[in-house]
Amino acid sequence: QFQLEESGGGLVQPGGSLRLSCTASGFTLDDYTIGWFRQAPGKEREGIACISNSDGSRYVTDSVKGRFTISRDNAKNTAYLQMNSLKPEDTAVYYCTAEAELSCLIQGAVNYWGQGIQVTVSS
Repeated sequence: QFQLEESGGGLVQPGGSLRLSCTASGFTLDDYTIGWFRQAPGKEREGIACISNSDGSRYVTDSVKGRFTISRDNAKNTAYLQMNSLKPEDTAVYYCTAEAELSCLIQGAVNYWGQGIQVTVSS
């Protein structure tokens, strides 16, 4: 019944942009911090961004800071990750999460995981 679903991934050229969406079903995102993780083949999962609900504070990891923007629209029960100036090293499966308020990218605090969506940056 409870589900997070990512959409908007795919293949993009270096320097291009994508916007990932994360929509909740069966629960409301306004009770949670929303996070985005990614995992490239053979590498550890990496937390890249989060946004709280209580105060709207945001965190973006240094590797994507200035290029990626996280946002949320509680009325649509949806969160977004706008990805600009994409690089080949951004290629990964991207996951959205709903985790406890006041936490950020703490796997033990994650209540729900999306199934993941592929982003491939290649010429």
